[in-house]
Amino acid sequence: MAPTPTMEPLSGEDEWRRMEREHPVMRMTRNDKEAGMDYVNTPHVVAMVGLPARGKTYIAMKLARYLNWVGLPTKVFNVGDYRRQALGSYQGHDFFHPRNRDGTNIRNKCALDALQDVCEFLQTGGMVAVYDATNTSMERRKLIYDVVCERMGYKLFFIESICNAPNIIETNIMECKVTNPDYTNMEKEDAVKDFLKRIEHYRLFYEQLDEEKETKYSFMKIYDAGRRVVVHKQEGHIESRIAYYLMNIHITPRSIYLTRHGESVFNQLGRIGGDSDLSYRGRQYANALAKFIAEQNITNLRVWTSCMKRTIQTASGIDAPQERWKALNEIDAGICEGLMYEEIQEQYPEEFAARDQNKYSYRYPRGESYEDVVVRLESVIMELERQENVLVVGHQAVLRCVLAYFLDKPGVELPYLKVPLHTIIKLTPQAYGCKVEFFKIPIDCVDTHRSKPVVTSSDEGKEEDMRGAASGSGGDVIDGVQVNVLRGLVEGLSMGDNRHIRAEESLQGAVGGVSLPESARSLAAFRRPRQ
Repeated sequence: MAPTPTMEPLSGEDEWRRMEREHPVMRMTRNDKEAGMDYVNTPHVVAMVGLPARGKTYIAMKLARYLNWVGLPTKVFNVGDYRRQALGSYQGHDFFHPRNRDGTNIRNKCALDALQDVCEFLQTGGMVAVYDATNTSMERRKLIYDVVCERMGYKLFFIESICNAPNIIETNIMECKVTNPDYTNMEKEDAVKDFLKRIEHYRLFYEQLDEEKETKYSFMKIYDAGRRVVVHKQEGHIESRIAYYLMNIHITPRSIYLTRHGESVFNQLGRIGGDSDLSYRGRQYANALAKFIAEQNITNLRVWTSCMKRTIQTASGIDAPQERWKALNEIDAGICEGLMYEEIQEQYPEEFAARDQNKYSYRYPRGESYEDVVVRLESVIMELERQENVLVVGHQAVLRCVLAYFLDKPGVELPYLKVPLHTIIKLTPQAYGCKVEFFKIPIDCVDTHRSKPVVTSSDEGKEEDMRGAASGSGGDVIDGVQVNVLRGLVEGLSMGDNRHIRAEESLQGAVGGVSLPESARSLAAFRRPRQ
């Protein structure tokens, strides 16, 4: 811990004015060649406001994750990170006292450095920059406005988090601050004491956003983690979207369970899309899933499925309120619905190659792209953020999109995320991220995952994993996360018989049956060996 510095009177305005005049950010001007103007007319800066331990960084990171997911390149600029880079080791709470001249100068420079990087990010194709700092004085907010709006011509939206609930503040301190890099080498009790004093230093010069004195600013104020929200002079589509999103999030502990439907008849045939029933093994998975959910004793669980038979059948044995979402239906493959990948490659070679070139944005003729699916899933994400414990029984492409949102995965990675059949993914939102757990039920199924091809011509490098035999987790680790294999759930499900089940038998046994073209029936036993 650094020695206590000598305090000086609050008279550092001359130094601040000099730094403000001389810093490179004050010489920046807007470059009118920014990329991506077809989506957002004007780049935005979102500036956080509030005392420490009020959830500003939580809001900033969550908002950035959402905006990136919907296609707006967004980045968070945390001024605390700039301070840590400038100083190395933590200096103690006295560093943040307003009478600490050296500390104030360093913090001011870090704030200006971060603001400069914000502007450079927006000049090079960024759409939204989140300026994550306390910004607790009117003077600081005026500087941000002058640089962002007057000098650069961007839009500015302040988000102030105000929290007076002791339990929320205590939770924020324990979950977020005590484990941050500032307190790595400090006992938890000492870290809490230091941080509380740090908050009091900020409180000395804290000025809340004022609708009368700062009337020209656009901002929203969030009280006690969403108990009350005030929006002032919100302008434009992006600010409206941000405000609506932040009105829907909450901090109540909960878990979200994701699982694909059990193996379907079309899965066995290696065909995409359609509305087929579950196979014999898929029905076994449905029984095991119901058993798993019952054993978890999840309070206030809600079950969401698509409107397709295979998800409804998978969830049929679960004792919980259920809702059907058309938005959760599988990606529409258009003219390729019901075809095998080999048939698509043969009949539509150009389409097959084009999808490999850019799987996220490629749209099936008369169908959808992953990008389209993200758009229709936005309402689902909003409701997921409002809910507590939810089980989503969905489809591979749809759950990839949902998983990409919670794990902050970019569009280039989204279409290749692993979402195996007969596997439950448990997501537990945490302070600055999401804990992921995989639970595999060992019931054989086809492997429908297709890795990103190395060669993207129409006739090479097409190792397609839609023809399967064994289960599709690819081992006991998925994307670096250990998979929990739940062998006990299959007891009593007659799993000893692992003979190949012909598709015709699955058709006869599936609930409601399924209508297949004659060509599909003739290919029912088709299985090409792995190469």
